[in-house]
Amino acid sequence: MKDKITFQLLEEKLKKRDSYLEIKKAYEYALKEHEGMKRLSGDDFITHPLEVTKILLDLNVDDITIIAALLHEVINNGKTTYEQLVDIFGEEVAKIVQSVSKINKLELPDNNESSVLYLRKILVGLAEDVRVLYIKLADRLHNMRTNWAINPAKQKEKANETMSVLVPIAHRLGINSIKSELENLSLYYLKPDVYNDILEKLNNTVAELNDYLEEMKESIIEILTDAGITFEIKGRVKSVYSIYNKLNNGKKWDNIYDILALRVFVNTETECYQTIGLIHSRFRPMPKRFKDYIASPKENMYQSLHTTVFGVEGKVFEVQVRTYEMDEIAEKGVASHWSYKEKGTKKIQNIMEQKLEMFRNVIESNTNESDIDFENAINTNIFSDLIYTYTPKGDVIELPVGSTPIDFAYRIHSKVGDTTVGAIVNDQIVPLSYELHNDDVVNIKTNANAKPNKDWLNIAKTNQAKNKIKAYFSKKDKEEYILKGKDILEKELRKRKLSFSETLDNKNIEKLIKDLKVKDIEDIYFGIGALRYTAGYIINLTQNDKHQVDDLFFERKRELPKINYKSDILVEGTGNIMVNIAKCCMPVKGDEIIGYITKGQGISVHKKGCPNVPNDSDRLISVEWNDCSTNYYYTNIYVAVKDSKDILAEVITEIGKKDSVVRSCRTLEKGDNLIYELNIRIRNKEELEKIKNSVLKMSNVLDVTNNL
Repeated sequence: MKDKITFQLLEEKLKKRDSYLEIKKAYEYALKEHEGMKRLSGDDFITHPLEVTKILLDLNVDDITIIAALLHEVINNGKTTYEQLVDIFGEEVAKIVQSVSKINKLELPDNNESSVLYLRKILVGLAEDVRVLYIKLADRLHNMRTNWAINPAKQKEKANETMSVLVPIAHRLGINSIKSELENLSLYYLKPDVYNDILEKLNNTVAELNDYLEEMKESIIEILTDAGITFEIKGRVKSVYSIYNKLNNGKKWDNIYDILALRVFVNTETECYQTIGLIHSRFRPMPKRFKDYIASPKENMYQSLHTTVFGVEGKVFEVQVRTYEMDEIAEKGVASHWSYKEKGTKKIQNIMEQKLEMFRNVIESNTNESDIDFENAINTNIFSDLIYTYTPKGDVIELPVGSTPIDFAYRIHSKVGDTTVGAIVNDQIVPLSYELHNDDVVNIKTNANAKPNKDWLNIAKTNQAKNKIKAYFSKKDKEEYILKGKDILEKELRKRKLSFSETLDNKNIEKLIKDLKVKDIEDIYFGIGALRYTAGYIINLTQNDKHQVDDLFFERKRELPKINYKSDILVEGTGNIMVNIAKCCMPVKGDEIIGYITKGQGISVHKKGCPNVPNDSDRLISVEWNDCSTNYYYTNIYVAVKDSKDILAEVITEIGKKDSVVRSCRTLEKGDNLIYELNIRIRNKEELEKIKNSVLKMSNVLDVTNNL
């Protein structure tokens, strides 16, 4: 019988840690917080953070992660506050624990694909530190190991959520040991009949299969011993879920070639190739089944040699050969980088930060796009199937399925992408819209004078390429506005018979930058070119003349007809003046609004009755919403929660069900209650009211308002 987990059982490993005393302090704190609490399995609650810690210790994570793992339930299942954690264990640990606490409150509301995507989005968004995801994965693994203790309906819910949300994240982070066990456990609860059927087939032949494995192992041991290679060898029968996946994809049982697998560990890279050569000299390799992931590693650092051979008794065996260090990375993913980064044995960057940056880039690049756009970005950039392509020098480039030479070029470098003129794939000229495939060798042709084409936005598959193309044209447009603005200003100065150098000397430029609150003179040129200010207004400012560009607008605002320009706000009498949604009251489409003519910054649009609108009738102007506009708007809502119940994650999830997005959140305290200030994205006032009513119906919610 397995021993019950205790801190003492982990102590031998923990004492080797530099922060052992702080780790022990975290354990003792958690023990006190969870005193008297039991899990549904009947175990003391403290066993859960200990089991999570044990899983993470096997991944060689850093000390901060271990401390946070021991404490990861003290907010949700204890009386500890974030502020107390900061005081006792520091801000870094407290932030990780707080993020895990919020994530652990999230649940998949249904099996709908959009719900799955939204939960992934919130989970990744709340994980400001990648170590949060590691603790969450270890937390779920232990919960799945004890999934038998909850009711059958809940078992399936947790298994489905694990497969849909967490397994893809484990895969992208390269943690094969956790991913594989989560897959098997999920299949057991989701499809017990299928699981048991595969297990029964394996068990019926397991003795025979193990005999073949042992016989093949003995043959390889003999070959490598004779060659004087120091090695270790392990054999396994393929996991139940892996076999299920192959069968589910149309494979016949007899055609699953890697049910029998052997893994050989050696000390050096050179010995890996020697070992494969020796095995091939004795056993015939299966054509097209050799993969060299050492010379061309995957981007998650995975390295190994794979081959499939006809072994003893004509049985098919998959053989993997790797060094011990390669195995650490293959099984434990980017977390194992902590073990090797100080040794200088590999010229690699911190892949953990790269993967987190990948998540962040997708989150941040889609803050102003629709949920559909976000879902596409998540699927394309994080959870999609991947292909491995190569530069002519043999460097591996990992891309989503469906990628084109444009994606390949921008993955190499922005400059390569911007100057691309053609592509040669496998020595054949192909169009830039060509869909790349696994193992393609791609040669990008460039010309220093070439420029991107806007049509590439329809060709590119990855967000990285699309964002860089957009950035190019955004920069180009800005440069054109700057040149246009400078030209307009020069013409106006000539018209007034003023000297350019005298009017825009250093003193006046500094004055303009200060008055207009811009960065430099180019921002002023840009403002003129983009019609934010007139050249006359800029000249008047240099001469301390406060006559505003908008004063001309006063004189004719009642004389000109209303023009239906393609913008969110229709302004009486004009359509080319800058319009800003006021941040103080953040009106949304459907609110009654009023315009206020600012000094040099166009029209500021407020809710009618906003206390920040000056009582100056000369500067007030009629504005109204453009009925043709379908744009999104951002506004704040304030959710009051009773009895200090922190249900932020549930509130965010509820808002997500209404097809809205929470851009930012802030927790305020008011007496014994909490107030969440949430900045949300909506299309109109009607959507806002639906969200407010939906959140108000939640338990522990006292009130939902637009103002504090």
